[in-house]
Amino acid sequence: MGATTLERVESFVPERSVRIEELGEHLGLRRAELGVFRKFYGLDTLRFDPGMDLFDLLLPAAKRALAALPAGRRIDRLVFAHTTQALAPADVDIAQELVRRLGLEDVEAFALSHQACVSSLGAIDVAAELLRAEGETGGYALMVTGERAFSPIVQLIPNTAIMADAASACLLTVDGEGDVVHSFVTKTLGQYAEWLALTPEQNTEFGELYGPRLAEVILAAVAEAGCGFDDIDLVIPHNVNALAWRQTVKALEAPSEKFFLENIPKLSHCFSSDVFLNYTTLRENGRLVDGARYVLVTVGLGATFGAMVITHRTRGSGT
Repeated sequence: MGATTLERVESFVPERSVRIEELGEHLGLRRAELGVFRKFYGLDTLRFDPGMDLFDLLLPAAKRALAALPAGRRIDRLVFAHTTQALAPADVDIAQELVRRLGLEDVEAFALSHQACVSSLGAIDVAAELLRAEGETGGYALMVTGERAFSPIVQLIPNTAIMADAASACLLTVDGEGDVVHSFVTKTLGQYAEWLALTPEQNTEFGELYGPRLAEVILAAVAEAGCGFDDIDLVIPHNVNALAWRQTVKALEAPSEKFFLENIPKLSHCFSSDVFLNYTTLRENGRLVDGARYVLVTVGLGATFGAMVITHRTRGSGT
């Protein structure tokens, strides 16, 4: 069985940037609560444009990723990975609409969402398995993420995160020239599935085990990739908040420099798109090293922890 390769990763954020204090009234947050998000969770600004259409958000990254498709090849599948269950009216199939707007005739398209913010990594795994199942070489899939923080209920995760607008896209194949995927590990703690209905005791319990459980998943992915954590050059994480990552860093007994956390105060948490936003930030700043190993890490409400180990190959990344 051939290895999954990420041939091109792209991302997109709206130009409009706001400070978290500008969202206080909109989200029903008091000044003291905003202070906690700033001082302890490390948030400052985020991209948020209520006037932007969902497809205006999704299409730029998808088009740029498609531009890397080799001449004479075609997309076999498009997978739309999202966190929020309902993003459009019931009569709008977002995956099918993406296919139409991208001009991808006769392409199988579907959406995945039940791993919440881990759905993007899960969609890569599913799309690659479907390509392998075809038994033919040269097939490609396009994974697209992106959603808007369209209401206060969606935008605010109490005592955890303030969500932002963003999108990403990943062109992938099997045995290509891009970044090689070595492993993908998830762990779901179903007892915390009813996030908004958890008791104060359950919230405290989940907060205490968050770092250790995420550390376990990271180490499991690293072990499945056939290496040790010392062999990992950098962890490319989601941007949930700085406090959660301090807990995870402590559980791993690792240096904080091994985790890319610079986008937390700039972009905040962007649903399923975080790891790809951080990936492209590193790439654009020349910080992805050919042959280096990275761990893409994210957590979804519900609660699913996910980690994917990759080796970066400059030729296939578009750098």
